[in-house]
Amino acid sequence: MTNTGEEIVAAYLEYIEQCAFIQKNLYTPDVQGEIDVVGINLSEKRIYACEVAIHLITGLQYTKNNQPNNVDKLVEKFSKDIDYIKKYFPECEYEQHFMLWSPIVKDQKPEAKHNQMRDISEIVETIKIKYNVELEVVINNDFNTCLNKLREYAKGETKNLQSPIMRYLQIEEYLKKHIE
Repeated sequence: MTNTGEEIVAAYLEYIEQCAFIQKNLYTPDVQGEIDVVGINLSEKRIYACEVAIHLITGLQYTKNNQPNNVDKLVEKFSKDIDYIKKYFPECEYEQHFMLWSPIVKDQKPEAKHNQMRDISEIVETIKIKYNVELEVVINNDFNTCLNKLREYAKGETKNLQSPIMRYLQIEEYLKKHIE
């Protein structure tokens, strides 16, 4: 089944970041896992490893034993991603980008026991300390900004775009001209 969130990220990497190579659900046997979306911009020697979490009602909400588990789950996922990318794409050859994409991250009250925005801060800080990597977080407004960049690209393109997400945005943008 197609994962729409991963399709959005793949489209962004292809059309906005100009990645020539895109792989969704890259299986990483030596670190036992998979990376949701990987993109490589060959001309600028940049690689993107992205984890995508689309939880519309609950926001960013991974659980274990019916308890929120965002920090442990995402630190574990990014640890595997970072280990894999550093092994096969040395920093001296590729500019490395590690990204978390999630359209809805709730900011509960500061005193709340579970706070998704606080989880994001903890994830970013843990990855920074453990790997000296700046995790790029594309959430809420930033996620919407990226969607708008895809819309703008789609609006300016007349050829049939191969990405289902981009073709949908293209149809939506061209339809606007005929219904306004």
